[in-house]
This record gives sequence, C-alpha cells and structure tokens, in this order.
Amino acid sequence: MKVILPVVFWCLALLAAPVRAAPAPIHFADLNWESGSLITEILRLVVEKGYDLPTDTLPGTTITLETALAKNDIQVIAEEWAGRSPVWVKAEAAGQVKGLGNLVEGATEGWWVPEYVIKGDPARGLQPLAPDLRSVSDLPRYKDVFRDPEEPGKGRFLNSPIGWTSEVVNGQKLKAYGLTGSYTNFRSGSGAALDAEISSSIKRGQPVLFYYWSPTPLLGRYKLVQLQEPPFDAEAWKTLTQADNPAPRPTRSPPSILSVGVSSAFAQDYPQVATFFAQIKLPIDDLNKALATMSEAHQPPRQAATAFLKAHPDLWRSWVPEPVAAKVAAAL
Repeated sequence: MKVILPVVFWCLALLAAPVRAAPAPIHFADLNWESGSLITEILRLVVEKGYDLPTDTLPGTTITLETALAKNDIQVIAEEWAGRSPVWVKAEAAGQVKGLGNLVEGATEGWWVPEYVIKGDPARGLQPLAPDLRSVSDLPRYKDVFRDPEEPGKGRFLNSPIGWTSEVVNGQKLKAYGLTGSYTNFRSGSGAALDAEISSSIKRGQPVLFYYWSPTPLLGRYKLVQLQEPPFDAEAWKTLTQADNPAPRPTRSPPSILSVGVSSAFAQDYPQVATFFAQIKLPIDDLNKALATMSEAHQPPRQAATAFLKAHPDLWRSWVPEPVAAKVAAAL
C-alpha cells in the first residue's frame, strides 16, 4: 500500500495537469500564380523547419485573401503587390495589415507583345505585323493584327483572371486608353490558363497582346516588348483601381513593390518571424531561373522551393539567425 498510494497520487496529478495544446497553424494565402506559389513554399519551409511552427494554405482570389488578411482569418500573403488594391490600402490605413520588406528588386508589370510582332523573325519566316507599334496609343490601328476570333471586328486583349486586382486595373485601362471600341477584354479562368494562351500563341508565331508581370518564367523564356504607357500619376491610378469609376484616367502602373503581406495581429504575435519576412531579398535572375525550371519540369511548388533553398544557402542564411538557419539546413 505504501508503494501503490504514491503512484496513484502521481497518476491523478498527471490527469489533473493542463494539457498543452499544439500551436495553431499559420494560415498562408494559396496564391495561384507561379512566383506567388514558389515564394509561399519558400517561406513555409523556413517557418516550419527553422521556427518549428505549423503552417497551411487557404485558397481565394486576391481581393478575398486581402479581406481575410485584414480580419486575421489568414496571416500571410507571401507575394503582396502592396498598395495596389483599395482593399489593401484601406486595411493598411486602418492598421490591420503590414507589408514587410521588398522581396524582388526589378519587378515590373504592364502590357506586352512578342518581339516578332514588331520586328519579325526571319529564322521562323515571320514578317513584321505591327512595325510601328510602340505605345498603347498605337493599338487602335493594329486591332486587326490581334483579331479576336469570337469578335472579328475587334482585337483581343488578354487580361488577368477575374478576381485579381490587376484584372480591375486593366479593364479600367482599356477605358482610359479609349480601347473598348477596338479591343475585347478577355479574362482567362486562371493564371495557368493565361500562361497557356500566351505560350501557345508564341509557339505558333501568332500575334498576341497581353498583360503580364515579372518575376515569371515567361518573361525569361521569350523575347517580349513592353508597350509604353503614360507616365505614372497617383491620382489617375486611384481611378483605375475603382471598378465602378465611370471616368478612369490614363496612367502606367506605379513602381512595383513586392512585400510579404501579414496581418498586424500576426506581426505582434510572431515578431521573430515578421523580422525574418522583412529581411527577404530574392534576386530576380535567380528567381526567374527557378520559376522556369519549375514550369518546364512540372515541379510542385514545394519541390521547387526545396531545390531553391538547397541551391542558394548563402542567400537565405542572411535572412535568419544562425540557430534558425542550422535547423533549416539540417531539414534540407
């Protein structure tokens, strides 16, 4: 009895002790474009392996994900084009979200055509179709070059998928540039569908006019020409981000700043991880190369992120303290 009673009391004490719950996962936005998905997985791997924190991803459009971030329903958008959408601007002004760091120097976005449309390609037997095309203001006279097969009287402009912030901006740009009478606003169902449409046209040597951005494998894979747009005007830009504005004004997009978007609650609860996010720098050439490999080899983003971290240890080790870096290296 002298032996049994202490054991019983010890067992009862264990049962009465509070059970420590596992930490809730950090919710990342499930971004549906290549650079977004790769950067998301790079960040998740470091957070999971280096900081011992669980993560998951939640899908949605850019606008719904920014709304969820403001409510702390998700905590991280790994590639946030900060300051572009009214949802983000409003949430940032209210102190609900933060843009951390400047992920990629040299990022850009705009309207593009293949180089052979302007210069031709003798090696492929392609003649110039729009030799004087330089600016968006030149597009009306070349509408037949970019003929829409469903509306032959107009050209086709390939916009972003519905739900992206850039889709609203590009739709308003068509109005501001006076192109709605000569071009259709064609929206693909996804980023992958947009890529497929552009790549298919280029491989066949067909003319194509489209919105695109960098970092992406596509801009590193093909010879493309970005069309000139009017100089940036901050007040005009506001009219382009408002889908219901009846009189949008012409302007190019502002300089691109890619940040890690986080909820303010997350930044307060996980200051060490927020500091890591603010230190991230991704050289655009290395990133475009990784994206091209991911695309051509049909790698899942997680696999491509692992390969990127293995290939560039000196890069990511500068983002985190040494004990965190050692854990990531061991996991890799």
